[in-house]
Amino acid sequence: MNAATTPKSSNELAEERTDLAVLRTLMAADRTLMAWIRTALSMNSFGFTIYKLLQAVQQSGTRLREEETPRNIGLFLIAMGTTAMIMGVVEYLATLRAVRELKHVRLARPTLIMGLLMTAFGLFLFFSILTRLF
Repeated sequence: MNAATTPKSSNELAEERTDLAVLRTLMAADRTLMAWIRTALSMNSFGFTIYKLLQAVQQSGTRLREEETPRNIGLFLIAMGTTAMIMGVVEYLATLRAVRELKHVRLARPTLIMGLLMTAFGLFLFFSILTRLF
């Protein structure tokens, strides 16, 4: 018998199944974080767009009920998007920590890097509007 036809032991089969389960868990965590990223990106983009649109309407001479309405709406949506991103990254890190107890998994994963970049972008956008950089 050669190695290709040798049946695997129960320990080998169990380890192979565990490896596949870890891989499925990581892919599910990646998909979940990507959903958080899409949500945060949408909220940040919508918040900035509403801010600039209402600001343009206000500058064209239309009076809004409150002077700070464009800024407040934009800040609220961007804060919600950034908070969602932070929650997603925290949840992802908790999942990675649980998986790392079973198997070595590198922490520098592309999805996590993108999540951290989106968090930084949201914070930059929020403080830019807060300080009237835009």
